[in-house]
Formats: sequence, structure tokens, C-alpha cells
Amino acid sequence: MIKVMRHFRSLPIRSRLALLVSAAVAFAVAAVSVTCWFIVRGKLYDEINSDLSSQKGPVPYVVVNDALTTCGEEPTGPTDFRRRTEYYFEVVKADGSACALDSSAGLVKVTDSDKELAKNPELGVSKFRNGTDSKGNAVRVVTLPLILNDVPNSGGGQSLLQGAALIVAYPLEGTQSTLNDLALLLLLVGGIGVVGAGAAGLAVARAGLRPVDKLTEAVEHVARTEDLTIRIPVEEDSEDEIARLSRSFNSMTSALANSRELQQQLIADAGHELRTPLTSLRTNIELLTRSEETGRPIPPADRKALLASVKAQMTELAALIGDLQTLSRSDAGQPADRIQVVDLQDTVEAALHRARLRGPELTITADLQPWFVRAEPSALERAIVNILDNAVKFSPPGEAVNVILKAGELTVRDHGPGIPTEELPHVFDRFWRSPSARALPGSGLGLSIVARTVQQSGGEVSLQPAEGGGTVATVRLPGAPTPPPGQGPDDAEAQ
Repeated sequence: MIKVMRHFRSLPIRSRLALLVSAAVAFAVAAVSVTCWFIVRGKLYDEINSDLSSQKGPVPYVVVNDALTTCGEEPTGPTDFRRRTEYYFEVVKADGSACALDSSAGLVKVTDSDKELAKNPELGVSKFRNGTDSKGNAVRVVTLPLILNDVPNSGGGQSLLQGAALIVAYPLEGTQSTLNDLALLLLLVGGIGVVGAGAAGLAVARAGLRPVDKLTEAVEHVARTEDLTIRIPVEEDSEDEIARLSRSFNSMTSALANSRELQQQLIADAGHELRTPLTSLRTNIELLTRSEETGRPIPPADRKALLASVKAQMTELAALIGDLQTLSRSDAGQPADRIQVVDLQDTVEAALHRARLRGPELTITADLQPWFVRAEPSALERAIVNILDNAVKFSPPGEAVNVILKAGELTVRDHGPGIPTEELPHVFDRFWRSPSARALPGSGLGLSIVARTVQQSGGEVSLQPAEGGGTVATVRLPGAPTPPPGQGPDDAEAQ
């Protein structure tokens, strides 16, 4: 059985569906056929039983007397008592001996119930049963009390004969032949129905699974060629499972294609950005190496400048690699175990401390109100630090940077040169840098990291020109002024 189930599961879906349909139809046909056969059988037996019951009239005394005289002999032919010689008529005694009437078609084998009725005629008519005659032919049998007619010295009346009973039977050869023909017909029709159902099931399965075949071919094509541009045509008004699966596949390949395009763009942009510091590093290192190989020392001032340049380029490379790692983690999504309730006020204060160290010549003011959000703490702090770094980087010495946190809205306003209106749509693109800022240190990934972190926290970020010059960075994060019960930062640390 286990091998059969394994073999069944290894078949294609269309074959399994065809087999299941055939099995279901076969079961239904078998149930209907068997029920029909038994109903017809019951109807035919009821007709025979009715005919046998009509034979229970009184029997002339002379006929019974002749039968008892020639008891044990086969009947020689019909008499005037019964004209239908296909019936069996015999008298059974209490000792089990059977005596055929002249009109009987033969002798029927006697059973114990027949002998019991012969002993006690008061029991009435016996149950109908199937039996056999002396030649082994099947017959339908009923045993009746033997009532005599025209009994001598009784005035021509009727009397019940004690110690004997009348057996009436009818041959079942014609009935069984009819039932056999019916069974053969039902078997033939049922077989044709099952085969037809199997063929219809296979055709329906092929037609129904044709979209699945297309989907399978598309998946195999993608696996073989890595071509993510393939799409499966879907009818707009179709809402069945196949259509939903096809739409999901199209959405998946579209998302994968976009992801691959973003990855390729990231690699190209990263390669472009890495080329400049690496070229500068190689040039400076080659100068230092050549000086050592030729024995012509570089002047101390130039050597110091070269080493400072190498150090700056290494710092820039390290910052770029760190930004790329942060951005790749953001693209991969934030694991659920890193998300927690964060006190945004404390996070902004920590970022302000770092910003004041980087811009001691600036005046940084802060007006912060409590606000709690759900985010990854380190990523959120890195995003706020990046916003403050931009404000510090582009603010002239002696100017002020104003930071306000109110009702979940963080604004950072600087008094720098500002961002031209035509450049605002590009400020959050990866590696994008304003032409006026390309001489300043940076990788062009800071604001991209800010946008991705804020979006993953369910918020939004924007940059707008400020009145009187400068730029206003606005970050809006969903949250509440108080932490949820049992989910505050202090509770998380306690756990």
C-alpha cells in the first residue's frame, strides 16, 4: 500500500486528477449499478412470490391421494389440476418424504422448515426462500398448509390435512438469466463510463493545468537563463487561484528584476566612488615606494603631506565601506529581534553630543520633547547623526544649527548655502552629491541611509529650503509621547 501511495504521488498532477476522477466515477457507478441490480432482483422476486402466493387454493382430494399413492416417483405429466407445468407442486410429509403431484415440473428438496410446517399446519405460510429441485436447478419456494377439496364423506367441503404440507415452487432459470444479463450490461456501461470519465478527467486536467504548465515553463526558463523580464499573461477579470498565482509570479519576477537592477547600480556606483580614493592611494604609495627604491628622499614637508593624504584616503575608504555595509543591511530589512521601543529624545541628545564635538565653532540649540518610536536603535541614531553631520558640514563658522523635536517631528535647520530646488529630488539617491559639495569629504550615502532607515521605521523624511537661507531637514516618525506599558527602553534593558 505504501509503495502504491508513493507511486501515486510521483505521478504528474494531471494523471493524479484523472485517476481520482476515474476512481470517484467508478465508485459512483459501482454503487448505482449494485443498487439497481438489487432493486431489479427484488422486483422480480416479488413478482414470483406473488405468483406463488396465488397457488395456495385448495387441492382436490383425488390429486393428493394419487400423489401419496405414487410417492417418491417423478411426475409423468400434467393433469387437469394445473395447466402451468413450469410450477412445482408436491406434498411433503412430517417425516420429510416428498410426493409430487401429476402437474408438478419436478421434485423440490425438502428442508427442516418444510417438515416443521407439515407437523404443525397451524403455523401458516412459510417464508419465501430459494431452493433447488432434484436435478439441482434453482427454484423459488413457498410451503403452504395443505387444504383438501372434495373430501369423501364430508359433503364436498374443505378440510386441512394434518401431517402434510404443500410445497409450491417456480424455476429461477429465466430470472437468473435476466439478472446475469443485467449485471453484464451494467458492468459494460459502467466500464465505458469509467473509461470515459478518466478520459474526460485527463482532458479537463490538461485544460485546467495549462496555466500551471505555462507557469512551470516560465520558472524553468528563469532558473535556466536568469531572465527576470519574462511575464505570464493573465486575464484582467480572472480571480481564480491560477490567475492569483500568475500575478504573484509576475510581481515576484518584477521585484527580483528591480532588486537586481538596484544591486547592479549599487555595485557600479560603489566601484566609481572607490576608484578615486584607490587611485590617489596608489599614486601616493608609488611615490613613497619609488623614493625608497631610488634612494632619493622626499622632502620632509612633502613626505608629511603624502602621509596625511594616505591617511585621509584610508579614512574615506573606511567611511565608504561602513556606509555600504549599513545600506546593505537596510536593503535586507531589519530583523524583528532588533526592533524595539526607542526613546527618540535620548537618541537625538546622543547624536547632538557627537555633532557638537565635530562642530565646536557652531552654536547648536535643541528643544526636545519626549517621543517613543519602534525602530532599530543603532540605525536610528546613525540616521540622525548623518542629518546633523550635513548641517554641521555646510554651516559657516559662528552660525547656529537649530534642532527641535515635537510630537514625533524632528527638524534640523542650518544656515548654510542651502540646496538648489532642482537638486532636491536627488538628495536621497545613492552616491549622489551636489556639484558644490564634491570637494568636501563624504561618500554620498549619508542621506540615502537616512531615507531607508526612516522608511523602515514607518516614517518619512524631507529636505526643504529654509527662509533666510539654509536648509530644513524634517523627519516624521510614528509613535507616542509615552512608551507602551512594559515596553519602554528601561524595561528592555531590564530584560
